[in-house]
Amino acid sequence: MAKTNTLRDLLGDLPFTAEIDWMLRSKNRPRKDHYNLARLQKSLPEAVEAVKPYAAKAPKGKKVLFFATLHYWVEQSAYLGLVLAGLGHDVTLLTLPYSEWHKQKDKFTQRQRVLHTKDALAALSPLIKHVSMFDVQRSTFNVPSALQTDIKEGSLWDAQYTLMREEVDMNDPSDRALYDLRVQRNTFAAQAALEWMQANKPDVVLIPNGLILEMGIVFRVARHLGIDAVTYEFNDQREQIWLAQNSSIMQQETDYLVEARCGLPVTDEMFERVADLENARRGARVWGKSKRLWQYVSSQGAETTRNMLGLDSRPVVMLAANVLGDSLTLGRDIFATSMTEWITKTVQYFARRTDVQLVIRVHPGEKLVPQAKSMGTVVRDALPELPSHIHVIGALDKINTYDLIEIADVGLAYTTTVGLETAMNGRPVISCGQTHYRGRGITIDPNTWDEYYAALEKVLGDIPAHQLNEKQIEFAWNYAYRFFFEYPRPFPWRLMNFWDDLAEHPLESVLSDEGMARFKDTFDFLVGEPFTWR
Repeated sequence: MAKTNTLRDLLGDLPFTAEIDWMLRSKNRPRKDHYNLARLQKSLPEAVEAVKPYAAKAPKGKKVLFFATLHYWVEQSAYLGLVLAGLGHDVTLLTLPYSEWHKQKDKFTQRQRVLHTKDALAALSPLIKHVSMFDVQRSTFNVPSALQTDIKEGSLWDAQYTLMREEVDMNDPSDRALYDLRVQRNTFAAQAALEWMQANKPDVVLIPNGLILEMGIVFRVARHLGIDAVTYEFNDQREQIWLAQNSSIMQQETDYLVEARCGLPVTDEMFERVADLENARRGARVWGKSKRLWQYVSSQGAETTRNMLGLDSRPVVMLAANVLGDSLTLGRDIFATSMTEWITKTVQYFARRTDVQLVIRVHPGEKLVPQAKSMGTVVRDALPELPSHIHVIGALDKINTYDLIEIADVGLAYTTTVGLETAMNGRPVISCGQTHYRGRGITIDPNTWDEYYAALEKVLGDIPAHQLNEKQIEFAWNYAYRFFFEYPRPFPWRLMNFWDDLAEHPLESVLSDEGMARFKDTFDFLVGEPFTWR
C-alpha cells in the first residue's frame, strides 16, 4: 500500500497525469472511492431546469459564498445553493473535495476528486458558480497572526474531535501527526479562503458547522475580514435546522432568543408541549419527527431507582456528563481546562464529602460512539477505589436520567441540557461550562475554581435555601420552550437522510408559494437577514 501511495504521489506531481487518466479511463467507471457525487451529478440537470424559471423572475439578491467539504455536505449545499439562486442571490459554491479529514490522501487521488467534483457540479453553471479551493491561486503572504492562533486552536479541536478525547499528547507520534496534518490543511484553507474573499468580496459567507475542520477556519477567515458569516447544523428532528449569524452554531448562542422571546409569558399550550417532550424522554420514546432515543430505558420511578442504586437519606448530587469529542462541547471551558479536568477534580472533592451522595450520569450517547473515551473511565482514573457514596451510571446501564433528575437535590452540568431540565424541576444547578442556558438567572455560574468550590460549599451547606423560586422555574420552562421549539427553524432537508427528504420536498415544492410561506424566513436568515418571529 505504501508503494502504491508513493507512486500515486509521484504521478500526482506530474502535469496532466490525473487529467489524462480521468478522461481516458476513470471518468466513466463506477466510483469505488468513498468520495462519491455520482447520485448528485445524475440529479442536478433536472434540478437546475426546475429552478431556472424562479431565478429568472427573482429580484437581485446578495453575493453569497457557500463553502462545503466532505461529499455529504457538498450534496446538500448544491441544492441549498439552488434555492438561494432561485431567490435571486448570486451564489458561488467553494468546495474542498476531501473525504478523510484525519489522514493524508495521495496527490493523484486528490486531483481526481477535484475533477470528479467539477464534473458533478458542472450542471449548476447557469445558476451557481463552482470554484474548487485547489484552483484558488494562493499568494505567498503569511497568514495574519490572529488567524495563525485560530488555526492552532481549531486544529487542536479537530484532533480532539477525531480522537474522541480531550487529551492530545504532542509527544505521542500519532497524536502529533494528526495535529500537524490539521494545521497543514487548515492553513491551506485559510490561505485559499483569504485570497478568494479579498478578491471577490462576498456579502455573506455560508458555512456548515463553523467550528471544526476547514469549516471552522473558513468561518474565522470571514469574521477576520469583517464579512458576515452564517453557520448551520441539524438537531435530531427532521424538517428543522439550527442557525447562527456571526458565530459558530455549535456554540449555541441564544442571547437574541432570550431578548426577543423570553419576556413573553408561558401559555398552557407551551407548557404542555414542553411537558410532552420531557415525558417522551422520560418514557424512552421517540418524539416528533425524530428517530432518536434520548434514553434507552423508560422511567422506573424515583424510589425504584433509589433502591437500585442503594441510595440512602443523604442528599444526592447528580453530575451529568457530555460525550467527549462532540463538537457541541469543544471550546466550552471556563475555569477548567477540559471537561475531564472538571470531572476529575469534582469527584476528588466529593470523595471527601461523605455527608452527601454523588451520582455521575455518563451520557447515554456514549453508546453511539464506543471509540470515545468514556466519562466512566475518567472517574475511575481519578478514583481507582470508588467510595461507596459515589455512583457511576454507565451509558448502557438501565437507569433513566429523568428519574435521577427527580432524585437529585443538586445538579452539576458542563454543557448538557440535563442541567436546564434539572433547573426546570426547581433544583439548584451549578453550571461549569459555557452552555447556552448559563447566565440566565436559573443556574449558579462560577468563573474560577475558587468560586466553584465556594459554590459547592455554600449550596451543600444549605440546599433548601438554594432551591429555585417560582419565578425562576417559570423562566426555565419559558427558556426551554424557546430553545426546543423556536431556536430550530423550519427547513426541508436535514443532512442525515438528505435524499429521502429531497424526495418529500422537491425543489419545485420548496420554491412554490406554499413552500416559501413555510421556509422563506429560514432561507432569508441563511443569507444574513434578521430573524422574523411569527
